[in-house]
Amino acid sequence: VQLQASGGGLVQPGGSLRLSCAASGTIFSINTMGWYRRAPGKQREYVAVFTSGGNTNYADSVKGRFTVSRDLAKNTVYLQMNSLKPEDTAVYYCNAVVRTSIIRTGDYWGQGTQVTVSS
Repeated sequence: VQLQASGGGLVQPGGSLRLSCAASGTIFSINTMGWYRRAPGKQREYVAVFTSGGNTNYADSVKGRFTVSRDLAKNTVYLQMNSLKPEDTAVYYCNAVVRTSIIRTGDYWGQGTQVTVSS
């Protein structure tokens, strides 16, 4: 299974960006899929995710500003980021827990995409 993330870049404070992550390969089903980030000098942290039940969860720091959505037919998850702040600057990683067969489930990560919020 491969996760291909895209959509990062440089944006001014208050601006918006949309990240995309497409899963490909042998996919029986996707249990969870979402986004994490790692800011400079910090540990990787959870941002937003679709749970196995189809619900969405957000970190408190992004609630009301970020929206996660998905296209099940394309095995793709999106992260719409609005009202961006300098503290949102980080490398954003896509993550998915994927069932690749009836008996096998794996945890997969994308390559990361840089988001820089700066004036």
